[in-house]
Amino acid sequence: MADSKPPRENPPEAPAPDGWSGRFGEPVAALVKRYTASVDFDRRLAAVDIRGSLAHARMLAAVGVLSADDLAAIEGGMETIRAEVERGDFPWSRELEDVHFNIERRLTSLVGDAGKKLHTGRSRNDQVATDLRLWLRESIDALIDGLTALRRAFIGLAESHAATIMPGYTHLQVAQPVTFGHHLLAYEAMFARDAERLRDCRQRVNRLPLGSAALAGTSFPIDRERVATELGFEALCGNSLDAVSDRDFAVEFTAAAALTMTHVSRFAEELAWWTNPRFAFVALADRFCTGSSIMPQKKNPDVAELARGKTGRVTGHLVALLTMLKGQPLAYNRDNQEDKEPLFDTVDTLADTLAIMTDLVAGGLNVNASRMREAAAESHATATDLADYLVRKGVPFRDAHEAVARAVRHAEQGGVELSALPLVELQSFAPEIAADVHAVLTLEGSVASRNHPGGTAPDQVRAAIAAARRALDSKPG
Repeated sequence: MADSKPPRENPPEAPAPDGWSGRFGEPVAALVKRYTASVDFDRRLAAVDIRGSLAHARMLAAVGVLSADDLAAIEGGMETIRAEVERGDFPWSRELEDVHFNIERRLTSLVGDAGKKLHTGRSRNDQVATDLRLWLRESIDALIDGLTALRRAFIGLAESHAATIMPGYTHLQVAQPVTFGHHLLAYEAMFARDAERLRDCRQRVNRLPLGSAALAGTSFPIDRERVATELGFEALCGNSLDAVSDRDFAVEFTAAAALTMTHVSRFAEELAWWTNPRFAFVALADRFCTGSSIMPQKKNPDVAELARGKTGRVTGHLVALLTMLKGQPLAYNRDNQEDKEPLFDTVDTLADTLAIMTDLVAGGLNVNASRMREAAAESHATATDLADYLVRKGVPFRDAHEAVARAVRHAEQGGVELSALPLVELQSFAPEIAADVHAVLTLEGSVASRNHPGGTAPDQVRAAIAAARRALDSKPG
């Protein structure tokens, strides 16, 4: 008869990180424990850690490393842990250092020896890399959705103002008239590129490191392709050394996020200008503003200013990640623990910023179209149109440019706009000017003349809006 052993009523716990299985002769100092612990922030990886562990366990069972009973015990224990995490009553412990040891210790306390077998064929090095990629992949998907919502908000506002005239600027000086819808679509184009970058980045995020173990792979007969399929990875990390030490995907994502925040910041800067009474192009809904502790009349564009400031925060995270990587030899080094807080905060900051800016653009802007038009009528905004008019009359462009420049100087000395000069005075600078010139110098005539793809003419703005909507509808996100 086969030997049988009674089950242990109280299975021994897995070895704690403190002491590292007898390798060290003294416990880790209390300050070192606090300094090295990451569970306070990496616990947010718990859900993906459980998913990755279950895929690993099922693979081990499929190749015969784990028994069916062990797998069933692990699956049951992990379901209990998942529920505890979701309810918020999982017994997190800083003594256990990180999310991985916390979950492993809890699993072992629930199912005994089966829990100790789960880590067969893997290391925390490939485990955490897998967790981080799973978490970031989901975050990228959510951020692309956020960008889609923001782009739709810009498109909707642009449609309402396809023919609203405002001054276009270069060097923050009035340059030429444009439509407000055209101006808004410039931001939609920026955020469209941001979504493209995130989709492209996602492909490199979505590669499986698990199976690389500590750095050299494992001697167990693992099936990495099976794990990749279960977890939805598109490919395997091809080199075990690179797989456990690579954080390029985190840097690349944070670079894309920093650029997205930079685009938000540019818009936020314009909001700060536009809400100033000297511009008065827009007014922000009260929910996006605060007042002053001393000046009762103030209505400050705080959301815009904070978005501008938080852009520096995300850019700082990018620099931190680059600096973290720059001195690391192969393979894994503990420096990589410092990847999580910058990455987590980047995702949180960008997600919140996209959500609040979407609300602002969709329903928080009161546009003062008459003030925009008044501003566009200042500073000789149609001077280029007069030069183009002369070119169509046969005047070489450089001669036309010089003639209009002299006419502008004359108008300024007289304290009037170029468009207000009498015909006879305009003809003194270029005899080719005829009575039809005043139609050219109107704001509506100026914007309507830019009637080509990418131009500011209202018809082109409406066409660009339709194209942007089609693009979003054909490729959600």
